[in-house]
Amino acid sequence: MEVQAKSLAHKKIGCTMQRLEGRVALVTGAAQGIGKATAHRLAEEGAAVLLTDVNESLGAETTEELRAAGATVDFLRHDVASESDWAAAVAKAVDEFGRLDILVNNAGLGDLAAIEETTLADWERTISIDQTGVFLGMKAAAPHLKASGHGAVVNISSIFGTSGGFGGSPAYHAAKGAVRTLTKNVALHWATDGVRVNSIHPGFIDTPILDQAKGTAIEKAMTDLTPMGRLGRPEEIAAGVAYLVSDDASFVTGAELYIDGGFIAK
Repeated sequence: MEVQAKSLAHKKIGCTMQRLEGRVALVTGAAQGIGKATAHRLAEEGAAVLLTDVNESLGAETTEELRAAGATVDFLRHDVASESDWAAAVAKAVDEFGRLDILVNNAGLGDLAAIEETTLADWERTISIDQTGVFLGMKAAAPHLKASGHGAVVNISSIFGTSGGFGGSPAYHAAKGAVRTLTKNVALHWATDGVRVNSIHPGFIDTPILDQAKGTAIEKAMTDLTPMGRLGRPEEIAAGVAYLVSDDASFVTGAELYIDGGFIAK
């Protein structure tokens, strides 16, 4: 029987391996879902974490929750499509915690429209957040990651960055596909600079975004399409991030890790 994940509010920092002791991470889209779980896991493993998100109230709430659990964290409102916001986020991480070793580009935006119904404005908005935001983040963080000695980037792509999905959401698929290839490109560029860059490709994950689908045919379709027969949990993605940014993955760069219950294996 599947064990239900405990609420983050009831977990205490410091109960797992301390693989990231003394390191500093910046996690985007960290107010909830995968970003929140990732911030918690990295802090649990010893990292100081700057959480960023456009949702200030929820971001502040998540930050206080993590502090109450013993984490060393701070929060900044951050639009990942803004170059100036990226400069401010990187500067805050370095000013607050003294360095920047880990970048997790998690912030993203989904859409459902078919190509005929996708406006240019909608296309450009999705691309600016899901694709350009990743480019801006790596560019802004580059000098600090190179100076780290343990520099690591994880870009959150998607199973739909590799497959055509169901034929809809062209902007989302295009952006996530670009993230997949951009990750490999920068991994090769930084291969001798001491910075590793990898992508994670989540499948259908039980995050607040899917709350409206609970108990509906959509949820059933997602579980039916997943060979393991269930939705993934944010904590399962966070575990993959923690591995990839740790020294346990010191010879891993340019890789794509699928945490999807077997979806891509079909």
